[in-house]
Amino acid sequence: MSLKPRRLAIFVSFSGTGGVERVTLNLLQGLSTHDVEVDLLAVIAKKGQLPEIPWPNVRLIDLKVKHSQMAIPALIRYLRSQYPDVLMVAKDRAVRAAVIAHWLARVDTRLVGQLHMNMTGFLASKPALQRWLRTAPMRWLFPCLDKIVCVSEGVVEDTLAITGMPRDRVIAIRNPVITPELAKQSEAPVDHPWFNEDVPVILGAGRLTPEKDFPTLIRAFSRVRQDKNCRLMILGEGPLQPELQRLIVELGLEGVVSLSGYRANPFAYMKRASLFVMSSAWEGSGNVLVEALALGIPSVSTDCPYGPRETLANGKYGPLVPVGDYEALADAMSDVLKNPLPSGFLRQAVLEFTIEYSAQRYLDVLFSDFPKEKAG
Repeated sequence: MSLKPRRLAIFVSFSGTGGVERVTLNLLQGLSTHDVEVDLLAVIAKKGQLPEIPWPNVRLIDLKVKHSQMAIPALIRYLRSQYPDVLMVAKDRAVRAAVIAHWLARVDTRLVGQLHMNMTGFLASKPALQRWLRTAPMRWLFPCLDKIVCVSEGVVEDTLAITGMPRDRVIAIRNPVITPELAKQSEAPVDHPWFNEDVPVILGAGRLTPEKDFPTLIRAFSRVRQDKNCRLMILGEGPLQPELQRLIVELGLEGVVSLSGYRANPFAYMKRASLFVMSSAWEGSGNVLVEALALGIPSVSTDCPYGPRETLANGKYGPLVPVGDYEALADAMSDVLKNPLPSGFLRQAVLEFTIEYSAQRYLDVLFSDFPKEKAG
């Protein structure tokens, strides 16, 4: 007798800013090879747009609202009519809406939260009231979840501290970052002249926002350049671009530091870099570091909460330096430029970040004690 396919619903807001949405689509790609039916329940907010879904076992459902809190009535109708085995919800605000909808729908669908963010780090510079308004609902509502999946062990510890939930209900699964297409994308041509010259290019990438702490990277690069002819390229856009440009001028680095803006295919640049540096003040996982290692690029990172220490295995796959310490970062960058680790060795660091590995881990956790999927 054949088993009925398992049914999973994933509720996520597409805001156009990338991170969580891109990881969700990678997870769907990984799940597409398994015997599971998936409904993607989408909220399209701000600059977001509906994603393309090419997989036959994945159905896209536009909830027709602009904010996750407005999706409660639609979620109730969906749960009562479709009755999925599991509803997984990405981002803390969407979890609030899902908990309320789940309770009002009166269904026994398993409810799982998914957290990508180091909430304590994100809120550290916010006013006390704003911190309370964000974390109090987590303490009140998250214990209603069957499980919470976090993207790193550090985010697990942060979530436990905020919510007070039992340890066995909060689980870490690596982000599905490495796709089969990544290597192919990295081979695409790059039109920047720096990559046609025999001068090392150091690469940073991410939103130009405070948590990425690119001023520390620029100051560290200034010290590295005193002893070695090299260049720094930062991919990304954001509100701090004018401030970073002023710092570049102040340090006399015009012409050797490039704020190159957003690139749809950063992997082609990454593949050609001599060194990748993540200078973040905090992270949830640090996907861009994972991508660099997957391409075999020598890397340095700050020891920020959370993610890099786990990814780099306490420094085995690349140096970790204190957050905000540009002198220590400069020393680590110089050392790696002189003595880079082999590409094949670096790729071993991120085997658990493939979409195949991650998708199987999600299925094991989401459908624990459900009947197993049919073999091949």
